[in-house]
Amino acid sequence: MLLTLALLGVVLALAYNFYQNTYTYWARKGVPHETPLPLIGNMKGVGMKYHFRDINQRIYDKFKGKAPFAGMFMFFKRTAMIMDLDLIKQVLIKDFHYFQDRGIFNNTRDDPLTGHLLTLEGEEWKSMRQKLTPVFTSGKIKQMSGVVVEVGHHLIDAMDKSVKAASVDDGDVEIKELCARFTTDVIGSCAFGLECYSLQDPNAEFRNKGRMIFEKPRHSMLVQSFIFTNAKLARKLRMKVLPDELTEFFMGAVKSTVEYRLKNDVKRNDFIDQLIELRAEDEEAARKGKGIDLSKGLTLEQMAAQSFVFFIAGFETSSSTMGFCLYELALQPEIQQRVREEIESVLSNVEGGEITYDALAEMTYLEQVVAETLRKHPIIAQLLRETNQSYQVPNTDVVIEKGTTVLIPVHNIHHDADIYPDPEKFDPSRFESEQIKTRHPFAYLPFGDGPRNCIGLRFGKMQAKIGIVSLLRHFKFGISKKTEIPLELDPRSPTLSSKHGIHLKVERI
Repeated sequence: MLLTLALLGVVLALAYNFYQNTYTYWARKGVPHETPLPLIGNMKGVGMKYHFRDINQRIYDKFKGKAPFAGMFMFFKRTAMIMDLDLIKQVLIKDFHYFQDRGIFNNTRDDPLTGHLLTLEGEEWKSMRQKLTPVFTSGKIKQMSGVVVEVGHHLIDAMDKSVKAASVDDGDVEIKELCARFTTDVIGSCAFGLECYSLQDPNAEFRNKGRMIFEKPRHSMLVQSFIFTNAKLARKLRMKVLPDELTEFFMGAVKSTVEYRLKNDVKRNDFIDQLIELRAEDEEAARKGKGIDLSKGLTLEQMAAQSFVFFIAGFETSSSTMGFCLYELALQPEIQQRVREEIESVLSNVEGGEITYDALAEMTYLEQVVAETLRKHPIIAQLLRETNQSYQVPNTDVVIEKGTTVLIPVHNIHHDADIYPDPEKFDPSRFESEQIKTRHPFAYLPFGDGPRNCIGLRFGKMQAKIGIVSLLRHFKFGISKKTEIPLELDPRSPTLSSKHGIHLKVERI
């Protein structure tokens, strides 16, 4: 009995010591902070009652204007939330070498598809970024735009079927899923060179695997949040985030595609072709004693990982952007009609009236509408960086120590009334050139900024615009009996996502 009590006392003492050493960190440094709770830090309710953006909003509202950053804890992970826009510029660009890594979970040994550009660190990230940058130039995106336009024709056909089926139900169509099927087919073709047929068949294999990523995760939201906020510890524990079935599917898809193309000398000028060329360059460099070690270079696993991140980043973000955009246009029919008139005006000067990459560039009001959609509904609610060496905050005596996570609350900045008056109002005029000049350049960050910004932003905007243009030319969008105003967002989703889909009344023009 005495031994049990003694052991209990030791455990309690260790727990108290851990709490004191961990959760009093910001208090000891004199940094404004919200008092954390044991084990969960400042993450109470995340994934159940609250989304990350809600947690961030609470802290942002408490400390904005009082200090350049505030202290918080994502479970055990000490985190500096940066609210000062000049300091954000320092972190993302001027002092980027302190903040090169995201600190996001990857475990290439046990979970090989997590070893992609989004999560890689240090020299591995730098090498991969340099290799993949030429894949996403304007010229390469323009080449791929024809494929996207072709998928856009299938999108119109699929919407036609949905509208006919919905005629008995007030014309109500759930457009979030339809947009996801469109972007799944686009990415399947551009990244894997495969016809996915998601628009023809809602249960096509690629679409099911896409749903699995976001709707059937390996772990509960609480465990996911732990892995997300304590990446290095999770890797040491050899945890995985992706279901084994998903890994086997994507590894198999890439392997069979690569082997078929090499054997039959097939060229499609898509993402897989670019990866095959990069691997060939590595092999040639290795034979000459130059270049990266092939054991750390473009192995089949790494090719699959880069294709996988192109898939998940491409289909979910662009389809959500399309869905949110059409939702806002349904609520403001006068804006919708203005976009439609611009589309018809521009395409009337194109031979055959077909959508082209150059024609999209002429649609300036459409660009404003998409920009305002991403302002009000930034798909990634926050940017994360990890300090790789201690960093003294300019014009202060405060040091952000090595290993600290830095969080930039994108959603909360985009909804700051001091920056964007009446932030819940959808107003594309915010992105007229004169209005843009009046704002701090780091008050708008849907794709991040600096050397670690979103490498596929051109591709993402291109496919979203082609999808929106294809639909607006043939359909009108309005409010149905099932339309949520405002939309309820899903607290379990790592991205900004509507909980019950997006229901709109759709009519053929």
